[in-house]
Amino acid sequence: QVQLVESGGDLVEPGGSLRLSCAASGFTFRFNAMSWYRQAPGKEREFVARISPTGVGTNYADSVKGRFTISRDNAKNTLYLQMNTLKPEDTAMYYCYTSTAGFGSWGLGTQVTVSS
Repeated sequence: QVQLVESGGDLVEPGGSLRLSCAASGFTFRFNAMSWYRQAPGKEREFVARISPTGVGTNYADSVKGRFTISRDNAKNTLYLQMNTLKPEDTAMYYCYTSTAGFGSWGLGTQVTVSS
């Protein structure tokens, strides 16, 4: 059974940094592309970043490009999202996502709030 558990969310001031983690189990992590999504109150869930199984290939939403960095540690079955220069509009629940055998799996999310 696929399990994705996000952590690292917090309240941070504008301009600050956070690192999110996603601990994965129940599948062969090193074979799967992994993604981060986010959902702000009253808005649809949106793509943030994606990383290839080896970690060589990455993609980012334009809104986070240059500020966020997605990475992974295949030895630890863990996905990361380093978020720098945070803005109030980055406030959202952040979710880890993967697809295995055609089925998508989501974690429960971790809350990031950017406010002074």
